Amino acid sequence: MNKKERAQIVERTLQKFFPSPKIPLKHKDPFTLLIAVLLSAQCTDERVNKTTPSLFALADTPEKMAKLSVEEIQKSIHSCGLSSTKAKAIKALSKRIVDRFGSQVPQNFADLESLPGVGHKTASVVLVQAFDIPAFPVDTHIFRVARRWGLAKGKTVKAVEKELKALFSKKKWARLHLQMILYARKYCPARNHDLKNCPLCLALKV
Repeated sequence: MNKKERAQIVERTLQKFFPSPKIPLKHKDPFTLLIAVLLSAQCTDERVNKTTPSLFALADTPEKMAKLSVEEIQKSIHSCGLSSTKAKAIKALSKRIVDRFGSQVPQNFADLESLPGVGHKTASVVLVQAFDIPAFPVDTHIFRVARRWGLAKGKTVKAVEKELKALFSKKKWARLHLQMILYARKYCPARNHDLKNCPLCLALKV
């Protein structure tokens, strides 16, 4: 079975199990999505969704967030882990969005990645989910299953991202990104993977 055949099976199966995937992080606009994605580093989406309401009650725009102290931000997000580092990044990126980008979250990789605490994956999520700009964010789940399913051989996130982009059309990237994460969490986990409960691994014979 070649890579394209594997990709067709993956796409068909993911569409069957998760036909209308929704981004699991609660948000209302590009800025709140950006903050939620930043908080999700080494933290579950469930925990982020429990944390952001109190933070956004204090500040849900770059202007309001920039006026908060790092200590105020950290107090609201302490349960997410790495709260000190994240609070400093949230304060700094909010100020930069106000000062350099007219209080608007930028809509390109270079400007997004120039923001404190924002890496390539976070920028990719914001571009594709908030602005519908083609991107294929690769997190640890996607990196793992893409290699397990024989869709990619890359040893780095960027290498796997490049392979996936070449394999699937741009118009499918946003949907596949979410579908792969949701499927990996429910049926194809890193630990205690049960082959008989993973239709994709069974179909791909991995």
